[in-house]
Amino acid sequence: MFRKIKDWFIDMKAEFKKVVWPKFAKVRQNTFIVILFVIIVGAIIWILDWLFNLGFTALLTK
Repeated sequence: MFRKIKDWFIDMKAEFKKVVWPKFAKVRQNTFIVILFVIIVGAIIWILDWLFNLGFTALLTK
């Protein structure tokens, strides 16, 4: 059993050596894009929530 665990870690280490890690500039660019899209989608959801709230309030008060 311990041999299988050891082999698994050895295989995992070998696989990690095959990974092509991105440069820091690419990581920074992708992070910026993700944050920007999260802000945009959050703003859209907030605006839709506000509009639906106005509509339901108008329906319930009449």
